[in-house]
This record gives sequence, C-alpha cells and structure tokens, in this order.
Amino acid sequence: MVSSEQMKNIEKQMFSMGMPVEGLMEKVGIGISSWILDRQGLIENGAIVLVGPGHNGGDGLVVARELYLAGVDISIWCPLPLKKELTQKHFNYAMQLGIKNLEHKPDSNSNLLWIEALFGLGQSRIISDEIVQLLSSKKTFSPDKLISIDVPAGLNSDNGNIISNTSFKASFTLSLGLFKTGLIQDSAIDYVGKLERVDIGIPEKILADFPVTHPLRISFSDLSTFVWPMPSKCKSKYQRGRVLVIAGSEKYRGAASLALNGALASGAGSVSAFLPNSVSSALWTTHPEVLSLGDLNTFQNGSSDFSKVFNEVDLNRFDSILLGPGLGIAEEKDCFGSELQDFEGLLILDADAINRLSITSKGWEWLNDRKGPTWLTPHLEEFKRLFPLIDCSNPLQAGIEAANICGASVLLKCAHSVISDPEGKTWQIGQVNSSVARTGLGDVLAGFVSGMGAFGLASNKRLDTNLLAASALMHAYAGASCKSGSTASAVCTFLGELIKKENS
Repeated sequence: MVSSEQMKNIEKQMFSMGMPVEGLMEKVGIGISSWILDRQGLIENGAIVLVGPGHNGGDGLVVARELYLAGVDISIWCPLPLKKELTQKHFNYAMQLGIKNLEHKPDSNSNLLWIEALFGLGQSRIISDEIVQLLSSKKTFSPDKLISIDVPAGLNSDNGNIISNTSFKASFTLSLGLFKTGLIQDSAIDYVGKLERVDIGIPEKILADFPVTHPLRISFSDLSTFVWPMPSKCKSKYQRGRVLVIAGSEKYRGAASLALNGALASGAGSVSAFLPNSVSSALWTTHPEVLSLGDLNTFQNGSSDFSKVFNEVDLNRFDSILLGPGLGIAEEKDCFGSELQDFEGLLILDADAINRLSITSKGWEWLNDRKGPTWLTPHLEEFKRLFPLIDCSNPLQAGIEAANICGASVLLKCAHSVISDPEGKTWQIGQVNSSVARTGLGDVLAGFVSGMGAFGLASNKRLDTNLLAASALMHAYAGASCKSGSTASAVCTFLGELIKKENS
C-alpha cells in the first residue's frame, strides 16, 4: 500500500527511466476500459465519463475513447475547466471522433454507467454542491453503476477521510498501480465500494527498493502462498503445540467456550484451561478434549480472579497462554506479575486481560519486560484504553506505533484489521465481510491465534508475526466463506476444516 506521495514518486521514477507521460496515461486508460468491457452488464445501457481538470480527467478521456471505439454509447461531461495540456489534447481528439460532450449536467435518474474521473490522487479541493447533489442522486437511483478512477472524488487517499463536505460513493474503485493506503481504511468503506487494482506496469526494480517494513495489504488469495507450520508426522500431541486458556467468568461463560473452540480448531495438540466453575463443571460434556487444571475464583461482581492460577501450574509446560476472553472487568492491580513476565512462551492478551492491564500502574509498559513474545488482540476501544496517548484516527498508524513502543505484536481488530510487529512489519487485511462482525467471533479468533502460535513454536522453535497475520486472515476468510451460517460456532467449525486441509 502506498501514500499519494509515494505513488507520485513511483511515477516520477518511471518517467525518469523513459516512460512518457502520454504512454502511462494510455496504459491506465486502456487497462480501465478493458476492465469495464469484461463486465458488459455495466455498460449495456451506455456510459458517461465525468472528466476532471487534471490527469485523472485525461485517464477518463482515454477510457471514453476506448469504449467509444468498442461500440459503447458513450458521452462525457466536463464540470470544470480543463487545466492540463495532455488532458486537453485527449478532449480535442474525443471531439474529433464524435464523442458527445454534454453541455448540461447528466440525468442522474438514467441507468447509464457513470465513470468518475474528477480529481484522483492527492485531492484537496472542495466538491461543489452541484456535483455533490448529482452524485448522491445517482447513487440513490442506480447504486451499482458508479465507478471511480483511482480515488473517489472527495476522499483523502492517505487516511480515507472525506476532504470537506462529502465524498463520491462508488460501487467500484479502480486503484491505479498500487493500492492507496486511504482506500483500505475503515473510514473509506462506505465510499470505495468494491476495490480493484489496475496494473500499470511498475518495474520490479522500483518495487524492490521498498523496505520490508512497508505496510502490505493482504487478501484471501494470499492464503494459498503462505507456508503454514508443519510439524513432523511422528510428533506426539505434546509436540504439536500446548495451549493454556484462561478465560470466562460467571458473567461471560460463552466467551470461554468459544475461545476453547478456536484453540481446538487450530489443530494444536494439547489444550488445557482454567475456567470458572460454571464452565469447568460441565467441560467433560462440552469440550472433552480440554484438560481442566482448576477453577477461577469469582469476584463479587461476577468477574473472574486469575491472579493466583500461575502459582498452581508450571507455565513452562505450555507453548502459549491465552488470557482474557470473558474474564470481566475487575480492579486487579497486581495480577500481572513476574510469572507471566518470565514465561518464555507466547502470551496472548485479549479482551479483559487488555482492559485490566490498562488500569495497572505500569499499563502497556509492563509488556516491555516480557522474556517471551506477546500478541495483543484488542478491538478499537480496548486499544484506546491500553494506549490512551496514541491517535486512533488512522488504525494503520496506530497499530504500528503501539507495536513499536510496547515490544509486542498487535492485532488491532476492525473491518480492515491491522497486524504490526515490534520490528516494523505491518499487514492490513484488505477484504471486508460483515459476517465476522458478530458476537463471539473475537473469542474464537483469540483462541485460534493462541493455538496457531503454539503450533508454530512447537514446529519451528521460533515465532514470526506473519503467522499472526495469516491466522487473522484465515479467520476472516472463514467468516466470509462459511456456508452453514455466520455464527461464531459455525465459523469456528469451518475454520477447523480449513486448517485440517492445510495440514493434510
């Protein structure tokens, strides 16, 4: 993913290597027109290109030309004076070809495809009320017939926020070259629509100059290239990942059950747990695979007390410890002690473990003293409690900053979840499906990544945050692809089936 400035620098490098500006505009326009022509349903009634004053408008004019030559009923509308010489040349040629130039604003009640090429990358100008009303009316009448070239008009391509009064709401946004960072942010979801990338032929030597810490957009197709941990087939269950789950309370019993389901779905060889009595007493009927190590004490408000469990078990027996799902809120000032700091395996802090850490005297600074790796899996509100001084208006930058200062890997759960590690590597899930925004799926995710982390440590004797990123991506894919339902239980069952296929 790139900022507008980075994309402009890439284009400058291409120009310095000899790529003509005219050549790049041709490649962009032909790429977009080919994408549209492959989807004949969009243009069955014809199309209008909304032409802006700059090179984005020039791209749109090349598209108009190519569609016209392909036999599409096409017209253009230029609501602003053309300012770029190359754009003016393409306009003149369009007129010579006989493409219709609308003298008045187009009818938003028509079923024509609108191709918005008004401003593109690095926008700063306010959209006029006339255009705002026109685009809003078009979105209402035919919401599937709106395409934006590169960046929807009125949207900041770096942070995904609207620039002034509003932004064009596209049904498709065709990002040129590379995905722009702002298009992946949650704030842009309602404006971007379906996001596609149009290749413009960026030379590999330019991309090779990007550091390994440059943020990456990951999508479901990347799962096919990820190499999952694979222990030797002769390993016993205790050599295939040992997980300890500390979760649940009298108030939130279901969270413990779902976290256990997630850990079991990972394929980890052994899962043990400390649970509230109301859960552990029936564990043999609900989760006969899980070993109960004891009961969590209960505070008067129904939350669980976990401060004493670390004295009851040798933590070195485990590859990973999951702490937090459904514990409830409680004022345990000394619950994060030396036992967890000295644990050399993977510690996963989720939900109420994060909330409780945030009210201790050290807060997130406690994480810097950990001997082993730590993964944090907060949603946005939990993140804000633990890192109150970090600006969360841009989740991507917030995740990067948090991982850098606390020495832990951070999975910031949002529509486009962000995964960052202390070394600066960052991934952001680029595909969104509202099916995973349901109660309980966060508990499944916490259990799943704890199992995958244990599995990875047992298999490779090391741990990389790319396993956390791939696990979060697999969880999102399961939520989007599960055909038996979108409940946490249904998705978790499907997740286990996917992992079994990967390990077969």
